[in-house]
Amino acid sequence: MALTAGIVGLPNVGKSTLFNAITQAGAESANYPFCTIDPNVGVVEVPDKRLSVLEEMIQPRKTVPTTFEFTDIAGIVKGASKGEGLGNKFLSHIRQVDAICHVVRCFQDENITHVSGTVDPIDDIETINLELIFADLETVEKRIQRIEKLAKQKDKQAMVEYEVLLKLKETFESEKPARIIPFTEEQQKMVKGYQLLTMKPVLYVANVGEEDVIDPTANEMVKAVKRFAEKEQSEVVVICAKIEEEIAELDGDEKIEFLQELGIEESGLDQMIRKSYNLLGLATFFTAGEQEVRAWTFKAGMKAPQCAGIIHSDFERGFIRAETVSYTDLVSYGSMNAAKEAGKVRLEGKDYVVQDGDIIHFRFNV
Repeated sequence: MALTAGIVGLPNVGKSTLFNAITQAGAESANYPFCTIDPNVGVVEVPDKRLSVLEEMIQPRKTVPTTFEFTDIAGIVKGASKGEGLGNKFLSHIRQVDAICHVVRCFQDENITHVSGTVDPIDDIETINLELIFADLETVEKRIQRIEKLAKQKDKQAMVEYEVLLKLKETFESEKPARIIPFTEEQQKMVKGYQLLTMKPVLYVANVGEEDVIDPTANEMVKAVKRFAEKEQSEVVVICAKIEEEIAELDGDEKIEFLQELGIEESGLDQMIRKSYNLLGLATFFTAGEQEVRAWTFKAGMKAPQCAGIIHSDFERGFIRAETVSYTDLVSYGSMNAAKEAGKVRLEGKDYVVQDGDIIHFRFNV
């Protein structure tokens, strides 16, 4: 499941500091060796307390968490949609990611200049959003030129597409993203083919100063970002990129102690990873045995054979059954044998839709 979230933001909003924290968090991982797929991709573990519980219960030789990728997108300036600055590189990189983590500056610091001369998170958000909208408008207008003639000739498929394109054009001209439009399932498939930037789900990352970490709700800029996000049904996670960079250098116990000193339960980076994971409709199933306990990422709604194929193509090709127990039932009964005796371990077939938290043993034959 090589899905990735792209980190975007204006200059000096903390994007690079946050990405440094991500790469350091990956490098310090005890169980998963950090790898850089290319210079601007960082791989981090998905925090999941269930994995620790399974590890303690089963005592495997090794434990392997599932991972998630973040791509550091080239910086942006006004006019990016017209090729200003690194605009073309910025837009091409966004096309390749599955979700957007939009870092917004919500702190004042006289030593860090703002590209606009003043700190205004909503203006920052709108600057980037408008560049994406302008790029999408250009894409749609080009497609309209190709399809309009056919639509006027009463070609049924072209008429349906033309209607969708006009709806998109109207939305973009109103400076709104495509993701706010309530498309039908058929229209969704059509729109997917356009690879629109503003169809990608967005997580706003409000980057605050160290003084706001304990109570970010007192920060007026954070409040403004949350109000903006609510209008387009997006989520917000509040972080302090500077502190996250420090946390990423600590090991497990030191990290817990540092968070306790700060008076927070979970690091902002962990929250960002989880929310990005959820944003993409991802879920986790587990395989568990004496040799290894491992977490696997899958797309919610996938059936058992498809999930088996995530482990190995032979598992999917020769799929017979999925011996399945829910995480809740396994923990409740304390062991796989006890869960079996209670009738909580099920044999599921090809049509079984895998659920988040399932512990599965795949039976196959090739």
